[in-house]
Amino acid sequence: MGGQRRLWGLYVRLDEVPELIDAAEVVRDAGYTRWDCHTPFPVHGLNEAMGLRLTRLPLVVFAAGAVGAIAGLAMQWWMNAVDYPLIISGKPFFSLPANIPIVFEMTILFAAITAFVGMLAFNGLPRHHHPLFAVDEFRAATDDKFFIVIEADDPRFDENAARQLLGRFGEVREVWE
Repeated sequence: MGGQRRLWGLYVRLDEVPELIDAAEVVRDAGYTRWDCHTPFPVHGLNEAMGLRLTRLPLVVFAAGAVGAIAGLAMQWWMNAVDYPLIISGKPFFSLPANIPIVFEMTILFAAITAFVGMLAFNGLPRHHHPLFAVDEFRAATDDKFFIVIEADDPRFDENAARQLLGRFGEVREVWE
């Protein structure tokens, strides 16, 4: 590797929520797609300011839950009515009310596992190292400061233009890989 460093991105530190919202709207309007805001707590209105669309995760979890319900019902039907039918007190081989607990549990199981795995996959996790972790100042993102980071991998990234854009909100600093 020869000790050569590569610019990963630029960031600016902000002190107040209104500044963060304004800066996020400016960066969004500039057309950047690979950028993020880092905050110590949830900021209402930040998703709209960043132009984030809703996630597909709820649809995926719903579909997995439906598959779990169908699988649970099919499993109970196969086991009780086809594979090993038993005549117990003249009751039918398959009855929906008797199988509701298994259907419910399979729905929850499939949905919960899909939610966990889907969240990890959609967020690109696990990621054991991130270039921002090497920036000492970034530790304040978990305490009381706000950060906007524009990645150098962004298709619209031009170092001078990004510096000028972020420079309107504070001192621009670099993140190196």
